[in-house]
Amino acid sequence: MPVKYLGLEHGVDITIGLPFVRTGVDHGTAFDIAGTGKADHTSLLTALHHADRLSSTATDRRG
Repeated sequence: MPVKYLGLEHGVDITIGLPFVRTGVDHGTAFDIAGTGKADHTSLLTALHHADRLSSTATDRRG
């Protein structure tokens, strides 16, 4: 519920415990609007931003 309250377009799934960084958007596939030009890419950019930040942090810790 907090994610929907704060804005689903910024929700990101982050999987921990893997030997690589894994992020993903925190919403469904939106097949109902696919191909209509109504999709919002904000959550994808947010997921990519977090992946970049996490991978930079991991690299810094390794040396």
